[in-house]
Amino acid sequence: MPTVHLIIKGKVQGVSFRMNAKRMALSKNITGWVKNTDEGDVEIMANGAEKNLQEFVAWCKQGPPHAVVTNVLATPKDEQQFYDFSIEI
Repeated sequence: MPTVHLIIKGKVQGVSFRMNAKRMALSKNITGWVKNTDEGDVEIMANGAEKNLQEFVAWCKQGPPHAVVTNVLATPKDEQQFYDFSIEI
C-alpha cells in the first residue's frame, strides 16, 4: 500500500486538526501518525489503500471546521508499515 508524507500549512494548529485527522484516518483504514511542527504546520505520515489515501489527502486540504488550509505538500514515500494511527507529541 502507498505511503505519503504531508505538510499542511495555514491556520492548522489550535483547531483540533490532529484529533480530526486521526478520526478521519481511522475511518479510512489509514495508518501512520500526525504531529504539530515547530513552524506552525501539521505533519502527517500516512499509509493505506490508494483510494482511501486519496480521500484522506483530499480531507487534509480542507481540514476541520476552524482550520484554514493554505497549502498541502504531499510527497510519496517508500511503503512503510504502521500498526495504528497515532498523534505524536
